[in-house]
Amino acid sequence: MSGTQPLKSKPPAHDAARKSKEAISVANALGSRSVVLVGLMGAGKTTVGRRLANRLDLPFVDADTEIEKAAGSSIADIFKEFGEAHFRDGEQRVIHRLLGEGPRILATGGGAFMNPKTREACQENSISIWLKADLDVLMKRVSKRSHRPLLQNDHPEAVMKRLIDERYPIYATADLSIDSKEGPHDAVVDEIVHALAIELKCAQAESGTET
Repeated sequence: MSGTQPLKSKPPAHDAARKSKEAISVANALGSRSVVLVGLMGAGKTTVGRRLANRLDLPFVDADTEIEKAAGSSIADIFKEFGEAHFRDGEQRVIHRLLGEGPRILATGGGAFMNPKTREACQENSISIWLKADLDVLMKRVSKRSHRPLLQNDHPEAVMKRLIDERYPIYATADLSIDSKEGPHDAVVDEIVHALAIELKCAQAESGTET
């Protein structure tokens, strides 16, 4: 075989070891608390959440999936048949239950954190993290899917802009805020783990090196 394939660069071993130690420290420092991801549809809560759960060796739970299981119906059908108010009530009860079932990474629906009772439950039982993304990034991501109930109209970008105006001030009350930008999801996970280490005052976060 002529020629050789270029080797993919790997992160330095000491950097990987530091990240591993930091993740272990964060998981231990969380204790019984969960990490709750909040943000608009398309912010990457599910994708990033799964990778974060793997990094911290914690269960991953998607609140929307649990709501559908509890209702025996899809979220789109719940919206259509019973309306948003009915859905939000069930959403609040499911999230409250999930937060009482032990430490986990919990991805929530875009409107969940707008409920004062849900925010209170998150404050008491978790570290909340807002995955913040710009409008163009969100639209690029959600355009790949067609099942979003709130975007089932002729002006989805206008709806998304309205949701940003309404929800971002509330999302900003989360414990931490991380930019969910274009690029590798693992880079966002790195930022989250390091931010959690600082928030939880883990030793590895103070200097960014092993102790």
